[in-house]
Parts: sequence; C-alpha cells; structure tokens
Amino acid sequence: MDATSRHHDPYAEFHFIIKFDDGGTAGFSEVNGLPTEGDVEYRSKGEGTTVRKLPGKRKYVNLSLKRGFTNSRDLWEWRKSATGGQTRRLSGTISVFDESGRPASTWKFDKAWPKKWEAPRI
Repeated sequence: MDATSRHHDPYAEFHFIIKFDDGGTAGFSEVNGLPTEGDVEYRSKGEGTTVRKLPGKRKYVNLSLKRGFTNSRDLWEWRKSATGGQTRRLSGTISVFDESGRPASTWKFDKAWPKKWEAPRI
C-alpha cells in the first residue's frame, strides 16, 4: 500500500480523547481540571483538647479542553444550546494515550455542560 492510499486517523495527533455517552467523540492536546479535592472538617468530640478531622464537601474544578479536533458540529451545537437557555448535561470519559496509542488512564465525568467556547487563535 502506498503512502497516499493509507487511511489517516485525525484523532491520532491528540493525546486525549473525549467520548460522550451519547456517541460524540473529540480529540484534544491538553486537558486541565481532572483533580478533585475535599474540605476537611474539624470537630471536637467533647474530649477537651481532642479535635477530629473528618471528610467534608467534595470540590470539582471545571474541565478545560484545549487545542481540539472533531469531525462533527456536536460540541458547537451543545455550547450553542447552553447559551440559548437549553442546558443539556452530558456524561462521558476522558482517556489519555501513551506513545504507542494505548489508553494510559481514563476518567469518567458526569452531567457536564459547556461553560465557555473559544475559537482557535489564528
């Protein structure tokens, strides 16, 4: 097979692949916002000077997806519907791939909605 007849996978250029449960897919070069953290609550157990640390509220930061590609208008239509007051929440997975193209790690996100969309800088 010569080089011109080989199929080129456009997602292979991106290290993160987003797959939505509704079937949409997009590739991104950078993903931020995967960590979570929790508050620490301090409570006295009525033992004078003894203070206990207990898990508190969980916090999730916004996901930020940068330098992406998709062959569909689904992401744009999703953002457009949110600006029109029709916020639709979607769930899915984010996978990061190693140099050989195999998934190195995968994260699940639930009930996300697009807060911001920025066109690429030219």
